[in-house]
Amino acid sequence: MPLFRYLVPPLLLLLLGSARGEQALQMSSEMAAPAAVVIISATPPALPALPDPSQEVKDDLPPIPTIDLTTPPDDLWQRMRNGFAMPDLDSPLVADRQAWYLNRPDLLKRVFERSRRYLHHIVAELEKRGMPTELALLPIVESSYNPLAYSSARALGMWQFIPSTGKTYKLQQNWWFDQRRDIVASTSAALDYLQFIYEMHGDWHLALASYNWGEGAVGRAIAKNRAKGLPTDYLHLNMPGETRYYVPKLQAIKNIIAQPQLFGINLDPIPNRPYFGTVERSGNMDIALAARLAEIPVDEFIALNPAYSRPVMPTAANSPLVLPADKVQTFVSNLQHHEAQDKPLSAWHTHNLKKGEKLESVARLYGISPARLKQLNGINARTKITPGFTLLVPGKDAIGQDALAARLPQTPANPPRAAKVKKGKAGKAGKAHAKPKGMVVKIRKPPAAKPAVKPKRH
Repeated sequence: MPLFRYLVPPLLLLLLGSARGEQALQMSSEMAAPAAVVIISATPPALPALPDPSQEVKDDLPPIPTIDLTTPPDDLWQRMRNGFAMPDLDSPLVADRQAWYLNRPDLLKRVFERSRRYLHHIVAELEKRGMPTELALLPIVESSYNPLAYSSARALGMWQFIPSTGKTYKLQQNWWFDQRRDIVASTSAALDYLQFIYEMHGDWHLALASYNWGEGAVGRAIAKNRAKGLPTDYLHLNMPGETRYYVPKLQAIKNIIAQPQLFGINLDPIPNRPYFGTVERSGNMDIALAARLAEIPVDEFIALNPAYSRPVMPTAANSPLVLPADKVQTFVSNLQHHEAQDKPLSAWHTHNLKKGEKLESVARLYGISPARLKQLNGINARTKITPGFTLLVPGKDAIGQDALAARLPQTPANPPRAAKVKKGKAGKAGKAHAKPKGMVVKIRKPPAAKPAVKPKRH
C-alpha cells in the first residue's frame, strides 16, 4: 500500500505528459494540413481586369502643343524664334519702344522687307557660333538693315562700324571699296566683336551696351556702381540716353517678332533657305558685266555687293561675288561662255597721275569731261590729288559708265550732323529714336580703355 502510494503520482504525470504531447502533435498536424491543401489544391481567385491605357486620355482633350527642334521650320522667323536665348529685359522703356515701333507699321514693313536679303545668312552664322539668334535683329536698331547707312560718327554699313574698329577687324577701306558695307565681311566682324565683349562682361545686356557705348565706358560705369555698393546690371548703370534706350529697342523688336499676332502685325513669312550664294573671282570685273552675267538688275547686284565704290571690282578686294542663290549657276554658265569668246572682264583702265599732270589733260586724253572724270573717281574739293594718284577711266566698251557711276555707294567726305537737342531732353522717350537709320556710337578697338566715340544724345 505504501509503495503504490509513491508510484501513482509519477505515473499520472507521465501519462498526462504523454497525452499532452499527442494533443500538441495532433494540433500541429491539424494546423499544417489546411496549409498543404491550400497550396496544392486551391485555385487563385481571378484578378480584376486593368483598364486599357489607351482609353485613359479622352479623345476630346486638346493635344499638348510641342516644338520640334529636330526638323527645320519652313519659316525663317520661326527658326529665329527657336534660337532666342537672351534673358528678357524688364523695363518700362521696352513698352515705350514697342509703342514707338507699333505706331509706325510702314517703317516696320520696309525694314522687314529689306532684311529678307540678309537675314538667313546672319541667323545661320549666329547658330554656327552658338549665339542668341535675336542678335540678327540688331541691324534693325543700328541701320534699319540698310548696308549704306552712314552716321555722324562716321559709322558705316549694316552693323555701323567706325573706321578704326573696321581696321581692327580687318575690314578694308580704300578708294575702291569699303568692307564695312560688305554683307559677309561686316557680319563676320560684328559677330567677332559681340563675342569679344560678351566674354568680357558675361552678360548680353552689358555686351550690347558696350557695342553702343564702348566696353571701356561700360566697364567704368560698372566700377563706379560697385564702389558704391550698387547693382552692376544694365538697368542700374548710369549711361547716356541713347545707350539706355538701346537694349529696350532690341527687346521691343524681339517681342514683336516673337508674337506678331498679339500686336496686330502681319509678318510675312521668309523662306528658311539661303537668299544668296557666293562665287569666287580671280581678276578685275566690271559691276555692270557681273550683273548682266547673273541676269539680275544692277540695283539688286549693288544691294548684295554694296562695298564697291567704283564701276570695277578689283582683284585686291579679295571678296567673293554675292549673288541670288538661284542665279549662281546662271552666272557661272554665262561667265564660261563669255570667257570662251575671249572677251575681257573689264572695259575700264587705270591711269596713275604723273608729276605736273592735270585732271583736264587726263580727261581730254580719254575723251571725257573733267567733271565726268571727277564724278567717276569720287573727287571733290577735299580730295588730295598728288602724283601717283590712281584714276579710273572708261574704255570704249565700258558698260553703262554714265548711269552706273551715279548709283554706286560712296563714303561721304563729311559725315551728317547729329541733330541738336536742348539740354535736359536726352532722356525723353520721344527723342530717343529720332533717327531710325543711324545709331552713332560704334564698335571699337579692343581692349582700349575709352570708347571710340561718345554717343550722340537725342
